[in-house]
Amino acid sequence: MRIAIFDPFSGIAGDMTLGALLQVGLGADWLRALPPTLGLSDVGVQIREVVRGEIVCTKVDFDIPPQPHGRHIKEIRALVERSGAPERVRRSADAAFTAIATAEGEIHGMPPDEVHLHEVGAVDAILDVVGSIWGLAQLGVERVHCGSIALGDGSVKAAHGLLPVPAPATLKLLEGHAVRPGPENSGELVTPTGAALMRVLSAGPPPARYRPLRSGFGAGTKDFVGRANALRVILADSVDDSAGGATIDDLVELVCDVDDMSAELLAVAVDRVRAGGALDLSLAAITMKRGRPGTRIEVLCRAGDAMRIEDLLFVETTTIGVRTRSVRRRALPRRVIEVTVLGHAIRAKVVALPGGGTRAKPELVDIERVALATGRPLQDISRLAANEAERHLER
Repeated sequence: MRIAIFDPFSGIAGDMTLGALLQVGLGADWLRALPPTLGLSDVGVQIREVVRGEIVCTKVDFDIPPQPHGRHIKEIRALVERSGAPERVRRSADAAFTAIATAEGEIHGMPPDEVHLHEVGAVDAILDVVGSIWGLAQLGVERVHCGSIALGDGSVKAAHGLLPVPAPATLKLLEGHAVRPGPENSGELVTPTGAALMRVLSAGPPPARYRPLRSGFGAGTKDFVGRANALRVILADSVDDSAGGATIDDLVELVCDVDDMSAELLAVAVDRVRAGGALDLSLAAITMKRGRPGTRIEVLCRAGDAMRIEDLLFVETTTIGVRTRSVRRRALPRRVIEVTVLGHAIRAKVVALPGGGTRAKPELVDIERVALATGRPLQDISRLAANEAERHLER
């Protein structure tokens, strides 16, 4: 599995992320084409090499004509939706901006949709967030890890006045991450965009073992004497651990109970939570107080998605309380193959079993499609697909 490991030893920002991604293989021409892709054709892109603490880094800047000062989350969502980016990229970008609006709303006591994003709503921040998320997808990265984040110190002047470092909303976005203050006299090192990127992308700290492929440095704007103000990103392949090639993930489980929703509304709500980034979701029948039948909703998600999915549970269901606990998941390696049944392509998921051996399972949605197209029973198509998958694995 291709992974990216972020080493924010001098903080993290969106432009630093873009610079580091360029050094590990992201195409400069692709980045230059990003503004018109987002409908921002009058924005220029500057890419140059700079030195930070004796390390050659890539610095990314955007030449932006006068723009509205900030935007509401609805405007940013519409811009991202029109971008033509892959669905996974649009979903993560929307999650990043939603996380920022939610954090700002909690700080200032207002709903997320009413928050006017000042610095984050600017064109360069939108390009930083969408470009970083889309850039990782361009590089084939399936999982992001993040090391301890240096926060800086002192205070920073923002649209709401003088704020301590890290700014309140930035610190809220970093909840659950490993952070550390300093270095001394460095000022702000983590921007809201950088914090939001790690909130929605990071699957946790770096793995104990990995196979590095390339590494790169993205430059920050400040140039400190005697140390590098840069973000290092390591592009790597994951290494099978001792658990039979399985991967071990530290995840978050969200649990809530409802007893006052109709089955129809609950089904729709669950679909929306699942589409919102849940890794797994299950429902269980339970008995609640006074003998009322109810439903327990259990959601498995990455730590960076937990707050956003909690909000979805509160908004989409009638629950008034969500329980959260850290869990560890062992997941078998898997890959997808394609077989042909009666002239139609069917995907099958293949998992590697501990101790050797594999197991293949055809995708039901493809089986249904082929059954409808051929007029054959589902069971026939399922059996034929399973046989073809087994033959594929024996070759």
